[in-house]
Amino acid sequence: MFTMRNTKSIIINVISYFFIMLFIYAGISKVLDFENFQVQIAQSPVLTRYAGTISYAVIIGEILICILLFFERIRPIGLLASSVIMSAFTVYIFIILNYSEFVPCSCGGILERMGWTEHLVFNIVCVVIAVFAYIIIRNQRGSSRTNTITALLICNIGVGLFVGGLFLSSEYLIKNENNFTRRFIPHPIYDEETIDLKSNSFYFAGKSGDSIFLGNREAPLLLASVDPEFKRTVMDTLSLDDYNYPFISVVLNVEYPYFSISDGTVPVLFEGKFPDKTGKKAKGNFPYYSVIKMTEPNQYIIKTTLAANREAILGLYDSKNDKLDLKTSILEKQMDGMFDTDGHFSLDLSQRKMVYTYYYRNQFIITNLRLENKTTGHTIDTINDAQIHVKDMANGIRKMNAPPLEVNQLQDVCGNLLFNISKLRGRYESKNRWKEANVVDVYNFNSSTYQHSFYVYHYNGQNVRDMLVTKQYLYILTGNKIIRYKRRL
Repeated sequence: MFTMRNTKSIIINVISYFFIMLFIYAGISKVLDFENFQVQIAQSPVLTRYAGTISYAVIIGEILICILLFFERIRPIGLLASSVIMSAFTVYIFIILNYSEFVPCSCGGILERMGWTEHLVFNIVCVVIAVFAYIIIRNQRGSSRTNTITALLICNIGVGLFVGGLFLSSEYLIKNENNFTRRFIPHPIYDEETIDLKSNSFYFAGKSGDSIFLGNREAPLLLASVDPEFKRTVMDTLSLDDYNYPFISVVLNVEYPYFSISDGTVPVLFEGKFPDKTGKKAKGNFPYYSVIKMTEPNQYIIKTTLAANREAILGLYDSKNDKLDLKTSILEKQMDGMFDTDGHFSLDLSQRKMVYTYYYRNQFIITNLRLENKTTGHTIDTINDAQIHVKDMANGIRKMNAPPLEVNQLQDVCGNLLFNISKLRGRYESKNRWKEANVVDVYNFNSSTYQHSFYVYHYNGQNVRDMLVTKQYLYILTGNKIIRYKRRL
């Protein structure tokens, strides 16, 4: 006949073996893919500094808890430890979901099959049942309720404070503030106008005066044009004279009346001239690329990667003569030549200039459209060297094994000005303002001098996705909207 004591013992055993199976599964998952697990830990904004230690400590801790839970004599310690480690995981996920600017990749085990919110709920349930079992077993063994509750509170609150302390001590927080001061001018943009594009997959493909051309990542042959009056959007469908290619990510470039259609993963280029809307395949072997911009008919600047050393490089491509001219002296390697040179370039055809802005350091490069006469300028923050950590995996893939410090996000040029959306908060700048707006820093790239800054506020809580500047206007893509502001300067 079952007694209440037998029932409680069964509950304790079931909960104990549940945690044994959970931690064995989680530990084995991490060990089998340890290299990737360690990289993912390092990508966490909470654990970056401590990835090496924590990656081993988590696995060892899970194994030790299994041992504690298996032996009945020391099972109370195992249940207490189970509640503590699950509390640590719970606080960690809560911080990631509520205080991190990005959500990193998962870290193995059950989390691979759950979303972060679902895993938060799962962890909370695990904490509750571990605490429940610990209270029962301590009560069975004659411990006072005061001592039991005290042990639970000290251990679980303590581990929560510890994880919170890791977050507060992380470079992730302090790197958002640098010892520099911006100059904000009053009302540099005004008279906001909005058009609903009905889709969030548009990007800026080109401009002609104040006529704006948009490509669409989901419908790659769709061309949207916005008239200078900003009253309507006209949708056209382009075509190709050959569709027999495995396209993955098609890019549309418009330098009116010329346009090009290409895919950096497919060695083929289609070119056309309006009003004809058919792109015709160019002869020759078009190079692979990550970024491409048309400078004039049949002439392009591309960013690509050298196969020999996997380093990024800029080059010129002449589609008429099928000629590729790589320029090895433009991008400046600091570490790996791949991630540390990552960035984006914009063209000012009126000035005949190319401006390349690094993502992870405070530098931009200016050349002419032949990638000659190189000069450099600096953004106003303090990050001279790219703060990245790179690891070559056993399968040959190179990964960042820690979240990089992103300095610059989006850029465009107009006249002699570089408009740069920065990711770093300066002195005396409100944290709340940074949550609701993007900061645009303006530089004169001819003199390499900082001019001023201004805020572009999020529209319906959505961040800026793309930016384009003309002589009179600043255009923003955010969510399903294209927004136009008049420029005062």
